[in-house]
Amino acid sequence: MNERDEAWNAFDFWQDAKETPIQAFLDDRPLSAGAHVLLHPKRHQDIFDAVLAGKLATVESIQENLEGRTYVVVTIDEDPGRDLGQEQLVGHRFFFDLDEVVWP
Repeated sequence: MNERDEAWNAFDFWQDAKETPIQAFLDDRPLSAGAHVLLHPKRHQDIFDAVLAGKLATVESIQENLEGRTYVVVTIDEDPGRDLGQEQLVGHRFFFDLDEVVWP
């Protein structure tokens, strides 16, 4: 094996990240994929925050960015394209901070 083969590979990093579950808690209860939550965006930064407020959603995953910030990745239960979000396609998955989701 040469030096190039041993070099750090960003794709390996992301594969490892997908395999490492992130634990998150909401009101002292564990939050994980498959859980149902209500959305309450607090920042009101764009139209999606207004449209998605109060919607019921299903947690697809819990993710953490490189700075250690935790996000709840959801699909909207009433979205007719929800299956596209479950396949991780753009436009049907939404990222929220832990303080922006509550139990229904």
